[in-house]
Amino acid sequence: MTLAKSDLLFDLKRNHAGKIKIKAWNKSQVVMAGTFVMLLLLTVYGFLTFDYKGISMIEATAATLHNVKLMFLQPVLSHFSLAEAMYQLSLTMGLAFLSTILGALLSVVIALFAAKNLAPKAVSNAIIVMVAFIRAVPTVLWVLIFAIAAGLGSEAAIIGMVFHTIAFLVKAYAESFEELDEGNLEALRASGASWWHIVIHAVLPSTVTSLLSWTFLRFETNFTVAVAMGAAAGAGGIGFELFMASGFYFDLREVGFITYAILLVAIGLELLSTQLKTRYLKSSAAN
Repeated sequence: MTLAKSDLLFDLKRNHAGKIKIKAWNKSQVVMAGTFVMLLLLTVYGFLTFDYKGISMIEATAATLHNVKLMFLQPVLSHFSLAEAMYQLSLTMGLAFLSTILGALLSVVIALFAAKNLAPKAVSNAIIVMVAFIRAVPTVLWVLIFAIAAGLGSEAAIIGMVFHTIAFLVKAYAESFEELDEGNLEALRASGASWWHIVIHAVLPSTVTSLLSWTFLRFETNFTVAVAMGAAAGAGGIGFELFMASGFYFDLREVGFITYAILLVAIGLELLSTQLKTRYLKSSAAN
């Protein structure tokens, strides 16, 4: 018995020293592992019970590779010109830019009342719950909901995108405001500064980098959403041309060209966002 206790103490010391690591699973890890195993088993069961009659895997694979070759190795425009393609891309960019700007301007004001360190707790919690509900509904559903009143087109797309953009940015902006040093805010309040004075001269200047980062992130998201809305809500733009090329013309080469164009714009937006943030950080450090 004495030997067993000494061995146990020895093992505990080794574990405390870091030589032996014993990690027990908590409840969340068990649930995640169980969910993963269940989904894996269901996937395997689905493949085993799938009806493969009339399907030739070799022919299907060859046809898929041929389609991929046409799309990405032989891209070409067939039903409209390059100038028209650039114009449609500009329309999609316009939808994304307008929805982002409108959503960001409204979100800054709402986020000031959603931050727990700037607004009463009841008001903050009410706004957070409301925007969480809005975010839970996909953007395309909001667009279709507003399309009932405004009709299919760019108006419904912009309203739906702005609605979801506000819900996203309010949460992001509010969290940025809440990360401010509470001591600085208390010092300003003690000196007699008003709420708007604190917001204009302390809150916004201290969080502008974070606000810009979140805004550009949402702008990139809105661009991809605008592509989808061009087909789903009849908003026009390059998304509508992609829908026509794939669903009506069945022109895989044109689908490939449009896909490359969208990809290049997305990469360009990412590079632009990085450059602007870098320049702003350098100018802030210099000042």
